[in-house]
Amino acid sequence: MIACHKSIAFMFDNTCRFLAENFSADFATWLIGEAIPLTEIEPSELSLDPIRADALILLQSEDSILHIEFQTDPKKNIPFRMLDYRTRGYRRYPDKPMRQVVIYLKPSTSDLVYKTDFTLEQTRHEFEVIRIWEQPASLFLQYPGLLPFATLGDTNDPEATLQQVAIALNQITDPTAQSNLSAASAILAGLKLEDEIIYKVLRRDIMQESSVYRSIFAEGETTGTAETKRSIALNLLRVGLDLTVIASSTGLSLEEVQALQQQQNNSPAAVG
Repeated sequence: MIACHKSIAFMFDNTCRFLAENFSADFATWLIGEAIPLTEIEPSELSLDPIRADALILLQSEDSILHIEFQTDPKKNIPFRMLDYRTRGYRRYPDKPMRQVVIYLKPSTSDLVYKTDFTLEQTRHEFEVIRIWEQPASLFLQYPGLLPFATLGDTNDPEATLQQVAIALNQITDPTAQSNLSAASAILAGLKLEDEIIYKVLRRDIMQESSVYRSIFAEGETTGTAETKRSIALNLLRVGLDLTVIASSTGLSLEEVQALQQQQNNSPAAVG
């Protein structure tokens, strides 16, 4: 299973952000109830530090702003972040209401995933929370841009749900959309299923030209730590990308990528 530690958490952030930005009508249907046109707001417009805005998605229509915050694991500072973003949004767009939704991707027993407000003395701010594992998987199967979330939804058989996702993906006629959604589905399914199962169901060849992976490459170059680069390389090796492509994209040498591949092949999971 794709590890969910801090060094590769951005993979899930990037994937969710990519989906929301490129399939905004599907997100609007899910979260707002109608497929209204949405355009992206750059975090810099709200004077937000890009590092703090890593999981921040801001979309706007003519009449309102949709703020989505995807999280794999709960964090204590989320309620304050929501207040912070709301006040910054008000400063920039005082006449636009803002709908704020925190979407937790990974099941948790923490009380934090039920926290829907921030309170400080006489200040109280409320926002919405969606625990994606409580959402019916069938909901996400209805819209192309939401397909990658189906396996994380409420289902008794995640593998069977992923197979339903694969059937839906095969019906998408746009090759670019099909590639991107296949890659996103594989990445997010890693929060719940083993790699062996994921890549038995989803076609690796379709994913390899995905913009999702290119965005991960770019993030790896930005973050630049050796641990992050190795984490990216390991996950892209699972997808079957060419070793030279992985090396040039992550900044690792070909020999380092080959060593990681050998390590992966000799791991207990691979041997078993």
